[in-house]
Amino acid sequence: MIVFDLRCGQGHVFEAWFGSSGAYAEQREQGRIECPMCGDRAIDKAVMAPQVAAKGNTKADAPTPAAIKAALTQLANQQAKMLEKSTWVGTAFADRARAMHEGEAPVTQIHGQASLAEAKALVEEGVPVAPLPFPVVPPKVVN
Repeated sequence: MIVFDLRCGQGHVFEAWFGSSGAYAEQREQGRIECPMCGDRAIDKAVMAPQVAAKGNTKADAPTPAAIKAALTQLANQQAKMLEKSTWVGTAFADRARAMHEGEAPVTQIHGQASLAEAKALVEEGVPVAPLPFPVVPPKVVN
């Protein structure tokens, strides 16, 4: 795993993890990397501070690739467990979440798709929503 500081065309800086430099380059060329703050896909590497080794015989405790993989696996498993009790509502997510918030529909656990503009509007309206850490494959797409 390799971590890069990235910058979008709007100047937002964020951190992203990749399997290799080649994986970063491939995802960037395919437009699969977007700014988590504004959705911009014009992404470049930002200037990063070098990692300086600890002095003397002390060693900084850095997570190992195995530890990182285990943590990501645990997070993915937790998300899958949460989604077992949730209903996929597809692109109707924003409308359904808003209806539940306004008392027009019964409150249930849902997940689906929302554009960046829809998600921002929900947050501004006080609707309790959060992005999922890992992508979700829509049920109709699963083999």
